[in-house]
Amino acid sequence: MEPEGSTTTGGYHDGSPITSLAPDHLFAILLLLPVDSILSFSVTCSRFRALTSSDALWEAICRREWGSASVEALNSYHLSSQLPWMRVFKQLSRLESVRCHRLSDPVAESSSLPGPRASHSLNFVSDCLVLFGGGCESGRHLDDTWLAYIGNDCHRMLNWRKMNSGTPSGRFGHTCNVVGDFLILFGGINDNGIRQNDTWAGRVERKGIHGFEFSWIPLDVGELAPPPRGAHASCCIDDKKMVIHGGIGLGGIRLFDTWVLELSENLKFGTWHEIVSHPSPPARSGHTLTSIGGMKVVLFGGRGVGYDVLNDIWLLSIFEGHGRWVQILYDLQNVTEGVSLPRVGHSANLILGGRLLIYGGEDTERHRKDDFWALDVSALKTIEVQLTTGNSIGLAAKMWKRLKANGCTPNSRSFHRACTDRSGRCLYILGGMVDGVVQAAAESSGLRFDGDLFLVELVI
Repeated sequence: MEPEGSTTTGGYHDGSPITSLAPDHLFAILLLLPVDSILSFSVTCSRFRALTSSDALWEAICRREWGSASVEALNSYHLSSQLPWMRVFKQLSRLESVRCHRLSDPVAESSSLPGPRASHSLNFVSDCLVLFGGGCESGRHLDDTWLAYIGNDCHRMLNWRKMNSGTPSGRFGHTCNVVGDFLILFGGINDNGIRQNDTWAGRVERKGIHGFEFSWIPLDVGELAPPPRGAHASCCIDDKKMVIHGGIGLGGIRLFDTWVLELSENLKFGTWHEIVSHPSPPARSGHTLTSIGGMKVVLFGGRGVGYDVLNDIWLLSIFEGHGRWVQILYDLQNVTEGVSLPRVGHSANLILGGRLLIYGGEDTERHRKDDFWALDVSALKTIEVQLTTGNSIGLAAKMWKRLKANGCTPNSRSFHRACTDRSGRCLYILGGMVDGVVQAAAESSGLRFDGDLFLVELVI
């Protein structure tokens, strides 16, 4: 590095056009650069070092990388008043651990809480958690909808309310995604093993200062719809589309098809169409689809047709109604403690900092998991570009990181549900199948249904 005030021709020197730029122009240029380039720029001289360490610049970088909604949510938690934005960004970039809290009230009346369940849906929408359906003891399905307001206090001991709304029929193994201010629910299985392929829209409406109402209405999708199924995976993309893949169809057959639901502006109706791509992920159930921004979706894990539990990763890119699946290859043996990665019935959520947080699930022998894994989304996108070189496998192994979990951690579980708040810093986990016998009818499987709610925070 040249000493400050140097007039040599190397590096940034007196008389260089960049030194004469106004701070706001430099600010705008820096926001166009990758973070590594900004950090390199900061060591050239004291003037640039002051600019590149300013809180205003790093807040703008956080908005660029994570979105304004996440930054505003962090501001509402008063995080920015406690830590400078540069530190927040750097700590999330090298995320090492999560902190867990149990939010369930052990002394609350059971009638005022959702009952234990698995394969339900849990979503964060309009500052509320919304829970619907699932399976419970004795193989029964549920058709109840519960709502709990969170607001800006992620540690709130929640006050659940059972909503009296027209609901979809009872089911488990359905999917439900946030699309704008709505929830879009599809499919599922009932007590009699009947698969569904109906589509519903749900909406939270605020009434007064502290009141809320919730309503479900069937969504008009015309005559064409995906075949009935349950234990499939889905996610929302582009704020007006929902993607589904796979699941268990009629006759217990595992499916491998991919469908996209195009929603109208007012979400009064939608249109389904199938995406056909070669290659594409093999048939499976109990896997996850997660949107990673734009028109890209990540598929992970699940149970295949041979009943083996999978650990493969596929990246779906959608453009002008067409889709392309690409498998992201990696050597499991190169992942630290990678033997625990294959799983079904896990959760996978995009969190603040651009990672998929994968939790729980079970392996082929039905051993349930309590581990947290972070999958680097930026590495996925880089690998997709590098696939033509054939040199991506070594890099792919580095995209996995197992996180330490502190605090009151959840028991090992599978077929739970999880969702993040507006910031992406807080993850809520509810229900699932856990180890332990509490009912005589469950002795043969050694399982029980859980109803606890946990908060998982990224440690900053």
